[in-house]
Amino acid sequence: MLFQPLDLKADCVGYYADNTIVPQSPLPLEGDTWDYSPHLLGKNYEIARIYSHGATITDVCPEEMKTEWGKIKKTLKSCLKAFRTSRLSLNENCFYDVVPEYFLYQYLESKNQITQHVLDTYPRPQNYDFMYNLLQMLADIRSRPLNIDVDPIKHLLSSVRGKNFHRTLQTVRPHCDYNPWGTITGRLSANPNSFPILTMSKEHRGCIKPKNDWLLELDFNAAELRVLLALAGVEQPKNDIHDWNVKNVFDKRLTREEAKVKTFAWLYSSKKNKDLERLYDKDLVRNKYWDGFKIETDYGRIIENVDEHHALNYIVQSTTIDMVHEQAYKVYELLKGRKSHISFLIHDAVYIDLAEEDRYEILNLLDTFKKTRYDMFKVNVSAGKNLGEMKELKL
Repeated sequence: MLFQPLDLKADCVGYYADNTIVPQSPLPLEGDTWDYSPHLLGKNYEIARIYSHGATITDVCPEEMKTEWGKIKKTLKSCLKAFRTSRLSLNENCFYDVVPEYFLYQYLESKNQITQHVLDTYPRPQNYDFMYNLLQMLADIRSRPLNIDVDPIKHLLSSVRGKNFHRTLQTVRPHCDYNPWGTITGRLSANPNSFPILTMSKEHRGCIKPKNDWLLELDFNAAELRVLLALAGVEQPKNDIHDWNVKNVFDKRLTREEAKVKTFAWLYSSKKNKDLERLYDKDLVRNKYWDGFKIETDYGRIIENVDEHHALNYIVQSTTIDMVHEQAYKVYELLKGRKSHISFLIHDAVYIDLAEEDRYEILNLLDTFKKTRYDMFKVNVSAGKNLGEMKELKL
């Protein structure tokens, strides 16, 4: 069945199909639609936006529909402007209750037609199931408001940077609304009006508190270096990778910090370093996943028009972030039905809003997160009463 949800908000249920609006009804158990919706029931759906690799519906509109779709977009823009002028919030009202019925039919029927066009003309991506899982997890994160309290950082708000941050808090929604298609490698970016969790200064992190009792951080130790080792077929170090490099790469000639700086300076540059190249075989990894034009990773992510200079960077970074998201989804599944939940993601780390009743699950969460498709990766675990005061846990 070809259908479109009427709205994405939890209280706004219903769908459009076969030129009929079916209000206040659960979505079909299977079918084809444009984008992921929290109302979907299971995984028996084909999401056209995944086929289009995150393109907007306007970008994939067929040529013969562009004039009609342009008129619909213009009307929609006028409606949204009227809502802002009258201070009518779409966060508090269902979309289908505040637009003219005739326009709703036009809009949803056109979405159906564009959806069908994409599904008919675009190949199903190799990483379709992976992206479906990621969209499901990000939708859950987006639905949960953050607990923001500026009292712990009040003393910082008098500076220019502090004033700018405080103004930002007044204009954005207290939700982490991620865009999984915002970068070529799959690293998350933020949608407009999202809380700036990815870019906020570390000094302001103290304003983020848990809704439950604790924030729990699961953070891979040197994730990109570990992925490079894994892709080169080298067994994973069990301890801190920079300590391991001091001993196994640099023969204890450097301190941990010196080894860390030297390793990252070399990783994505063209510089030669015989010590590092004995174990980190960049050429082997580059030649395995890059054909001189495009990259295809173990996660089915394809990046085209890649030159040699960027190839290794894209291979390692895209594989790393997809691995992090794959492990985060396992944690998300493990927490279903519990009070605890994933609150947000920051690059290679997952942050869980942990309820006291779930504290005995920490080891299980850690064990789930560290068991990657490649090997057991070392994970650093921290906890705190706010994001600015996280302390490492020795588990």
